[in-house]
Amino acid sequence: MKAVASNPRNLLTSLVLVFPLLLVYQLGVLFTLPMLNGADFVTTFLFRQLALTRLQYLGFVGGGVLLFAIAVGILQRKQRFNASVIAPVLLESTIYALTMGSLIVLLMTKVLGISPRLAVGLEQQGMLSRLVMSIGAGVYEETVFRLGLLTGLTVLFDKVMGLGRWVAVLGAFLLSSAAFSAMHHIPPYGEPFGLGVFTFRCLAGVFFGLLYSLRGFAVAVYTHALYDIYVLLVR
Repeated sequence: MKAVASNPRNLLTSLVLVFPLLLVYQLGVLFTLPMLNGADFVTTFLFRQLALTRLQYLGFVGGGVLLFAIAVGILQRKQRFNASVIAPVLLESTIYALTMGSLIVLLMTKVLGISPRLAVGLEQQGMLSRLVMSIGAGVYEETVFRLGLLTGLTVLFDKVMGLGRWVAVLGAFLLSSAAFSAMHHIPPYGEPFGLGVFTFRCLAGVFFGLLYSLRGFAVAVYTHALYDIYVLLVR
């Protein structure tokens, strides 16, 4: 299966695959407020700075759905949605989500010599809150830290600062992964800092970055969301 998002030619397929998760999260937060994903700057701004009512917020979501439909219509003029990738993306993402934690623990214990602590959080929240936050993590954290920060830092280091491709990629991976891990320790919902959990999330950030770079944005999003769902709701 070809990467479905990192290649601009697959933008339509990527949008169609990821948008359902985004929509579920955006509607789900109505039942989790004031809890929002830490990387969800848009919804945070709408509720905490603009103080939208729930009805106004639903109007905003409806506008987002309309814009999505328009974008799909425009993209369909040059691209074709490949429905055949849906099942492979879900299967591949599920495999990654179920094996990622064990691989990171193995690396930490056998190579780095660091006692791992699995990144969980939200243990005191209800099932619905954990489900919604898991989906939100997949969408927003991959958008901010992989699609945005990882890509942006790579371009900055390579094209602007001229550090060379491999140095740029390595630096971008390390910084974006560290930022991703650090974000989970920010109040009010962040957990206390610990070397084990911070390292675990850094390595998870590298893992998601590799998926984004090699398998595409949609695979990274679904792997992240499914991993959080597995850890917070199933395990």
